[in-house]
Amino acid sequence: MRKLRGMSREQLAEKAGISRSHLSAIKAPSMVRAFSLEVLYNLADALDIAPGELLSAAASPPYKK
Repeated sequence: MRKLRGMSREQLAEKAGISRSHLSAIKAPSMVRAFSLEVLYNLADALDIAPGELLSAAASPPYKK
């Protein structure tokens, strides 16, 4: 979703109020990183989508890697 919005990791992290390293850890497929509902809502707000949409997009990305 970040890439679809044309945002860098730094921009998304700043807009969501978290560090870039925390964002990277949340996103890493080989790591399990806990995060709060507040972070989920902040990320969704930063991406201008509903939190449920963010979770759905994470489960099946709309883009090819």
